[in-house]
Amino acid sequence: MPDKSPNQPDDATDATPASGAKPLESRPSSPGPSQPALTIAEQTPVPTSLVGLRKEPPRWLALAAGAFCLFICVILWGFTTSGSGEERLLGHNQLPSIPETWERLPEVLDSKSPERHIWDNTAVSLKRVIVGFALAVVIGIPIGVAAGCFPIARNFFAPLVLFGRNIPIAALIPLALALFGTGETQKYMFIFIACVAFIIADTIDAVSEVAQRYVETALTLGASSMQIVFKVLVPLAMPMVFNSLRVLFGLAFGYIMLVEFMHEGDGAGGLGFLLNIARRRSVTEYTMIIILTIPLVAWIIDQLLYVIQCWLFRWKYGKEAERSSAFRLSRWLLRLFWNPTSAPATPTAGS
Repeated sequence: MPDKSPNQPDDATDATPASGAKPLESRPSSPGPSQPALTIAEQTPVPTSLVGLRKEPPRWLALAAGAFCLFICVILWGFTTSGSGEERLLGHNQLPSIPETWERLPEVLDSKSPERHIWDNTAVSLKRVIVGFALAVVIGIPIGVAAGCFPIARNFFAPLVLFGRNIPIAALIPLALALFGTGETQKYMFIFIACVAFIIADTIDAVSEVAQRYVETALTLGASSMQIVFKVLVPLAMPMVFNSLRVLFGLAFGYIMLVEFMHEGDGAGGLGFLLNIARRRSVTEYTMIIILTIPLVAWIIDQLLYVIQCWLFRWKYGKEAERSSAFRLSRWLLRLFWNPTSAPATPTAGS
């Protein structure tokens, strides 16, 4: 075969098409020097699909999918509890019907009965979670930052973190009872013990995942170790730490019911206490109302924390926050009650 000349194209795609063959490209009549030619595949409109691999559907479709899932659950609930007596697939003691649950709803909304008032008990549970979780945050984040920045500190706390992350939560109940009795302190400390190891571990991970180039840049600029910790590592790790706290708070809201289940005495004792009353009195309607209330409360708390997260770390969640209805609602409320352009100017020293 003859040798390839320097001006000869390297492959068949660049070669001149044979006589009578259809060209692969449809070039414009007078393309500019920098204007690329569009291929036939690019000129042909591609049908857009609403769903696909790792493709976010439109918001209306996402809401419709969730509503359809709820509709199926309600239909299944109604179907399995329809009829009376032996006609039902599930008896009243197994699962109450929707009308039976609805008839009991005013009883748990009666403020004259704090023992079974669902909002009073929800407030009590939230107070215990907030106190115990705040204590875990105050203790856990500084330890996690120190362990993430200095490996010797990480080695020192490694046994405690390993123990706290792997012990079953239910196994902590006898320990909390033995150490702190049956009062409110026991419930606060139970949440603290259950969460602090996870907060330390997640903070270590967040600090460790800060890119080394930021540390090297700070060292090049002459920053000290403490300046790198508090001005580079901690600010860059905080969004991930807050995201982890948001998830852990939802878990802690479920943990508290384990110890509230053993509450004795009068008055509101938390949602776990209310569940225990429903079990002892065989009032399954209360159980269903509480089970439906817990996810609703947890979702509201999660949305509030997400809004706070977006406001605190706008530089990281700016675009994501704009797609959130909760964030847009918070911004609308903020502008409704506080408009910085209409605020009176702060007098200066010379005026």
